[in-house]
Amino acid sequence: MAKMTILAIESSCDETAAAVISDGKIKSSIIASQASMHAQYGGVVPEVAARSHVEAIIPTIELALKEAQTKLTDLDYIAVTQGPGLMTSLMVGVDTAKALGTALDIPVIPINHLEGHIYANFVGKFKISNLKFKILPAIILIVSGGHTLLVEIKNHGVYRILGETVDDAAGEAFDKTAKMLKLGYPGGPMISKLAKQGNPQAFAFPRPMINSGNFEFSFSGLKTAVLYKTQELKTISSKQKSDLAASLQQAIVDVLIAKLEKTIQRYKPKTILLGGGVAANSLLRERFKQLATTYHLASNIPAFEYCTDNAAMIGLAAYYRLKNNKAHFGKNFSADPNLKLK
Repeated sequence: MAKMTILAIESSCDETAAAVISDGKIKSSIIASQASMHAQYGGVVPEVAARSHVEAIIPTIELALKEAQTKLTDLDYIAVTQGPGLMTSLMVGVDTAKALGTALDIPVIPINHLEGHIYANFVGKFKISNLKFKILPAIILIVSGGHTLLVEIKNHGVYRILGETVDDAAGEAFDKTAKMLKLGYPGGPMISKLAKQGNPQAFAFPRPMINSGNFEFSFSGLKTAVLYKTQELKTISSKQKSDLAASLQQAIVDVLIAKLEKTIQRYKPKTILLGGGVAANSLLRERFKQLATTYHLASNIPAFEYCTDNAAMIGLAAYYRLKNNKAHFGKNFSADPNLKLK
């Protein structure tokens, strides 16, 4: 296949990101985070996020190109997150990508954000053209603030959703608990840090749907249980805060690992993968590795910088799709629906 240079753009939530991928290698990955801006509100405000994307998108792209020592005329494709995400934020990235694609007369490849989280695992890890072991089919557990799901990867671009949350995502339960405990935003890392000082058996929180017999998740009831416990305690000591964080984290990770184990037993993958912002959680990473060892499976967890939203994973998703599926993408911003994750 001819050499391929891709500019990737990600703007699905509160991070403006751009990356340059050349022949499957990351030449640059730039992220302009809005976390400090949204911290004062205790969460992401869509209108504020969109305005920030408008201000940051061009400088971020320029910096990514400069770091990669790449000119606009060197580009063969532009990849961009088309969803899911905040509509007003997504529009900034999509419109920018379409404008650049039109100006440069090159194809624009729309990428599902969740598919990007799959390919965060392929950062310098697996060389598809020269594999020493077969990694597919694989199962990935994707856990973020907005999504919790188990996906079977049958081949590149060929996916099957085995189960997903029926209400709230695991990441949302982390964030909302952090807000209840006045820990600040983003909540997931705060809970993880505090949990290290707490007793995970201090509070008997429920493990929703852990024995449901399917691969679906539910974290709404768990979030409510934490709320009721904080109301019952009224004045919460620093020790109780740590215990609440540890007990919540334990409940969430127990459910995630139990569901993943059930998919391993049923579908017998060759590899298990982890993705999404919650993949940075230290307890989840530890339990995930233990599970891989127990079942003698190949496994991978992205480096911390590729767990959260970034454009490199979007560019890699486009690269492997083009390389392995030989999919044709025109300049009309359309993609083969069979290649979409959902």
